[in-house]
Formats: sequence, C-alpha cells, structure tokens
Amino acid sequence: MARVLLVDDERKLAVLLAGELTDAGHSVLTAQDGRTAIQLVKEQAFDVVVTDIRMEEVDGLALLRAVKDTCPDTDVIMMTAYANIETTVEALRKGAADYLIKPFPPEELILAVERVAERQRLALENRQLKRELASGESEFIAASDAMKTVADLVSRIAKTDTSVLITGASGTGKEVVARAIHARSKRKDGPFVAVNCAALPEPLLESELFGHERGAFTGADRRKLGRFELADKGTLFLDEIGEIGQSIQVKLLRALETKTFERVGGTANISVDVRIIAATNKDLPTAIANKQFREDLYYRLNVFPISLPPLKERIADIRALAAHFVAPTGLKLCDATLRRLEEYEWPGNVRELRNVLERAVILCDGDTILPEHLSLDPVSRRTGNDSDVADLNLERRERKALEEALARAKGNKAEAARLLGISRRALYSRAASLGITLT
Repeated sequence: MARVLLVDDERKLAVLLAGELTDAGHSVLTAQDGRTAIQLVKEQAFDVVVTDIRMEEVDGLALLRAVKDTCPDTDVIMMTAYANIETTVEALRKGAADYLIKPFPPEELILAVERVAERQRLALENRQLKRELASGESEFIAASDAMKTVADLVSRIAKTDTSVLITGASGTGKEVVARAIHARSKRKDGPFVAVNCAALPEPLLESELFGHERGAFTGADRRKLGRFELADKGTLFLDEIGEIGQSIQVKLLRALETKTFERVGGTANISVDVRIIAATNKDLPTAIANKQFREDLYYRLNVFPISLPPLKERIADIRALAAHFVAPTGLKLCDATLRRLEEYEWPGNVRELRNVLERAVILCDGDTILPEHLSLDPVSRRTGNDSDVADLNLERRERKALEEALARAKGNKAEAARLLGISRRALYSRAASLGITLT
C-alpha cells in the first residue's frame, strides 16, 4: 500500500482516479490546486504525489520542486493532456518519477504508483542492508579457516558480474553471503531482490519472477512487475533454486542466456541488466543425473561456486557468532555456556544457533546467559567418544531429522517444515526423495 496525494483541478477526474487507487488498496488524499497540495506535503507524509501539470497559480512543475525541497524521498508522477518533449524533459530533469499522458486507463496510473512504491521499498531495504554491513550486523563471521576462505572468495567475485552458485546445508548463511557479494559489488547502489523459489507453486513462481499482464489468469486484474524487472541494475538472488520445476527451468535458462523475457500473458520482450546469485542445499549433480534439474541451467548458474560448510565443521566460528547474536542485548556469555555451544552438533547450523540464543535471552533473568538457559537437543551433543559420534550417512541423518520434526510437530507439515528450516514444498520434495509418505 502506498500513501498517495492526487492533485488535479478537474474535480471529477480526481475523484475517479482516487477511487480507483483506493480500490487497488492505496490510501489517497486529493487536492484541487498546487498551493493546497504543498501545504499537505508539509503537514503529512506521502509516498507518491500524482499531479496534473497545468493548474492555475501553482502548476505541477512548481509543486514538483516544492515536494523535492520538502520531502526528497517522495516520488512525483506527472499527468498532462498537453504533452510535449520540452515539458517531459524538464519534469524528468527536475526529478519526476513517471509521466502519464491524458487520457489514460486507470490501470496505467495504478501500475505507475505500484512501480514507484516497490522501487521505494527496495531502496529502503538496500539502505538498511548498507547500514547493517557498515555496522557489521549483516556480515558473516569468518573466524574459522573455512569461512576465511569464503570471505576471500566473496571479495574476489564481488568485483565482477559473474553468476554465483552458493551451496550448503539449510541455515548455513547462504543469503548473508549473497548480500555481502552485492554490497561489495559495483551494483551496490542498485536493488538486491531475493526470491525463495521453494515457497511458491510453479504458476505463481513464474509470475513472481517474470511478472504478468492484466487478464493473464484468473485474478490478474492488473499488470504486475516481476522480480527480474525490479532487480534491473542490481542483483537477483534465487534461493532454493534446486526446487524449481522443469518448465520454469526452461524459461529461466532463456532469461539468463538472452537477458530478456516476456511477462506471463504478454508478447513484448523485456530486457534487463541483472546479476544472478543462486543458492541451494540440494546436490544438483545428483538431481541432474535423476533428470530433475537441467544440466545446461546448472552450468549457466555454476560459473563461480561457493560452498558453505556446516557449523559443526567450523567450531572456531561458534564463539564469534554467539557473541555477535547476543551483543545487541548487552548480556554476557559465560565460559561454560560457550563450551556447551561448542559441544553441540548444530544440525540446524547458524539459524539454529541464532534461535537457541534468542530463546536463551528470553529465559535469562540476570546479566549472564548460563548453560541452563540453552534449549539444546542432548542427542546432538558432540562427545569425544568415537562410539557416540553421530551417524555420518547423509540420507539416514536426513530421514531421521525429517521423521523427528514430524513427530515433534505431531504431524503438522507446516510446523515440521519450520523446525527443519525449509519450506513446506521442500518438505514434501525431501520426503518423496526419501520414500516417506506424508498424509
């Protein structure tokens, strides 16, 4: 939803357009002259100002200047029935976000507003990302030799536009690495757009990636921009890429090869300039052998591979990560607590460590987190006795984790998926590959 100020001295048109924007879910105020609009902008916060250019006393260009002087982050969309190149160029030069020629269908205005609102949201996310990186809040911890190697790879690949495939178990920090690559790249001022490919069924995923035209399918009552378009001049992060279906794989491959695509229900070729970073916890070579993943798409994505080791293989990171997660609370971690954390197997990796410490902070009554504040599964505790070392067979461990999650969740698939740190769709996919029937 965007908060919109609509300014037009044609009252009937203003009421009509305001009604259309309201029906589309936006909050709208109207003004019939530029002077009133300037006062409203000084008094209230708006995401978008939509204004006619030709108005008495204070025209649209004067309003544009006032908005940019008062609220630089507010975008302005210009409307006019008297379009000429000079006026268009002047409006865009002075900071207009878009330009609509009257008469236009209401859907065109709705699309323009939503495009601007989405751009603002992405800009806000990227400003937040930069603040986090500047403070170290979003940095991956590299105390272990393994993560120091990853940090070196990130620094090297960030300088290029090469596609990156990040592999590793769920919860190892693949998105953190992707964001670090983007933040160090020449695209850092562009958007970072993340898509969880496992979270959406195939038809919705296609629309999410490539957008759709009005009427493309039931419920498509207006044009929607896809993530490829929104990531233009930036980075598109495709998480859980191993979960996408064959038909999407074909369309994704074409988009990567040609840097063009068509919206669902559309015919126009749309060109984008996007850097692709993909991530997966699946063994893609095995998926290729089983005809579940296209080999040509794999090689298109896997130009520069980065593998993240599980947390149990980088014990040197545990203390640093724990201190990092607890730091904002002001609490301390005693040596006994840190030793207990290092003795644990961490089947859920860094994500599980964060969750355990979040619960510990809630349970802690003093200024120090003690071992009794940790909610750890005793089965996953590391010991020095070889006979107690956990079974290293990956398939058996995955089956055991899945069955235990289902048992803890009492059969609730959504809760089991949450415990495992995967999507519900991925849960069904893993269960099928292991021969487990989910009723």
